[in-house]
This record gives sequence, structure tokens and C-alpha cells, in this order.
Amino acid sequence: MSKKRILYVEDDETLAFLTTDNLEQHFEVLHCNNGQEAFRLFCNESFDLCVLDIMLPEMDGFEMATEIRKRNQEIPIIFLSAKTLKEDRIKGLKLGADDYLIKPYSIEELILKIEIFLHRSQKSVENTLQKQYTFGSFHFEPENYSLKSNKQNVTLTEREASLLKMFLDNPNTVLKREKILLELWGSDDYFLGRSLDVFISRLRKIIKEETHVRIENIPRVGFKLVVE
Repeated sequence: MSKKRILYVEDDETLAFLTTDNLEQHFEVLHCNNGQEAFRLFCNESFDLCVLDIMLPEMDGFEMATEIRKRNQEIPIIFLSAKTLKEDRIKGLKLGADDYLIKPYSIEELILKIEIFLHRSQKSVENTLQKQYTFGSFHFEPENYSLKSNKQNVTLTEREASLLKMFLDNPNTVLKREKILLELWGSDDYFLGRSLDVFISRLRKIIKEETHVRIENIPRVGFKLVVE
């Protein structure tokens, strides 16, 4: 079994060396010493968990966590910091961190927490993959990209399946265009917006036979899956 990949961001060379040396006995660790470099790495590669210092050059840990959460709501984030004020810990947790350890920390405790969050994250992924949906006359299996009804059996593309799942997780709720683009494409720009419109049109054609289900356009805001 391949090791889980950890993105570790720390600008203190001595602490980074000691922590990385210990973590690498259990995980694959990619270390960066500044936030900007680390965030570029996060956007271009795949990780299972992030360990972030807060006081970092170029982009601090709070900023980085904010940007990570715009692109990935699920990946566990652990803050490591010398900032001991309650307000800092609360801020970190409100930004979406799973835990906040104060320096100096125990390596054993850090490893234990990483293992706990990785296990919890894996369970969440498994539960998501196993989830199935029924709406109108359709039955949707996200993990198989399968959408079936009495009249058709369609294999969706990965992007179509992800988009439909997002709608079904938020029925009768307006989803903003930028939220959809950031979660599914990782960026919000004009050309990706046009791609989104194409995928919306495809899904509308597929589900048009179902009179009680439709995707509504909310002008200048986004879209809503209406399930009556």
C-alpha cells in the first residue's frame, strides 16, 4: 500500500528537519518553507492531508488554509503554531482546520492526530462513493457515473457526474456559479464558466424526460436543481 501524502509547510529549518524526519517514517512528506510555494504545489499535486505553520513568508498559514478550502472542503488541515492566544486557535478552526497544535508539540501526538484524520477522511470518501441517489424516475450511482431510468441508461463523464452529485447534495438550493467552478474546476474564470454552461445543457437534455426535475438558471447568480 502506498503511503499517504502530507504537505508540510514550515520555515524553521531545524524544526522542519526534525518533524519531516519523523513523519517520513510513516508518510510521504513534501516540505515547503513558504506559503506561496506550498499553495502552488497543493494546486498542482495530490495530497491527503496538510500540516501548516501559521507565520510563513509570502502567504501565511491562515491565508493558505482559506485558499485550500475554496478548492477542497474535505482534506484535513492541522495547524502548528507558536501563537497561543485563544483568538488565534478559534480563527484557525473557523477557517476549516481540523486541529491546532501549539509549539513545542509532541511528534507522537502529531503523528497520532494525522493518522486519526486520515482514517476519518478515508471513511468519508468511502461513504461518499457508496452513496446512491434516486430522483424522479432516475437512479444515480456517482461512483459508476451511472444514471438510469425506465427509458435510458447513461454513462456520464466524470465532470457531469460530479456536477449532478453537487446538485443532488443541494436540492432546491441555489448554487452560485463561482462555488460550482471553484469546487469542480478549481478556478473561477470566464472560459471555465462557458464550460460549465455546456455541462449544464448536457444534464438538462438527459433529464428532460422527467417533468418533476429540472435545472433552473438563476440570472447572474447560478443554478438550482428543482425536485418537486
